[in-house]
Amino acid sequence: MRTLYATGDPAELEAAVEATASEGRALVSELPGFRGMGLFVDREIGKLFTATWWDDEKSRQDSDEQLRERRAAQLTPFARTAVVDNWEAAVARPPRSVGPGAWFRLARLEFDPSGTDLLVDTFRDMAMPRLEALSGFVGGSLLVDRAAGRASVGIVWNDRDALVASRGAVAAIRGDATTETRVTTRSLEEFEVVFAGVAPPS
Repeated sequence: MRTLYATGDPAELEAAVEATASEGRALVSELPGFRGMGLFVDREIGKLFTATWWDDEKSRQDSDEQLRERRAAQLTPFARTAVVDNWEAAVARPPRSVGPGAWFRLARLEFDPSGTDLLVDTFRDMAMPRLEALSGFVGGSLLVDRAAGRASVGIVWNDRDALVASRGAVAAIRGDATTETRVTTRSLEEFEVVFAGVAPPS
């Protein structure tokens, strides 16, 4: 997976959202190995977050060469900062298709790289089943950067009421998982969903 995290003036955000949702989505969907995309925004603060899914690492790498310049153009003049990260989708239950009205919570984690397998196993076997049992859960994934000892957990909820109602239960799950794996939670954010959808493996 590749993620993009951009921040800027909230007044200029909507143009970047429209460009990403139209031109950007059309462009990326034509590339070999593309599986899906999500676009998430915080209109109040001025944040835009995207995630693209690929069949394999080569498809992701090849697409980056073709998208780098176009990506910058789509974010102008909104983006004052933009960070691109590449990840392994270690545990994935992505949504097939959701649109406006759904919400997304993102947690960023840090850990000793030697504990990557423990984190993946704990999330897959303990955290994900508990998350899937919560009302309003639509999809979620654990993304890892094994070499850097970084991870992110993204969960999509059916609507904002479900997201709000889940906060306490998810905090308990997060606490249990991070204690078990000695992981540090570095940030926690919530976004509106513009769209998100990932095709199943062929």
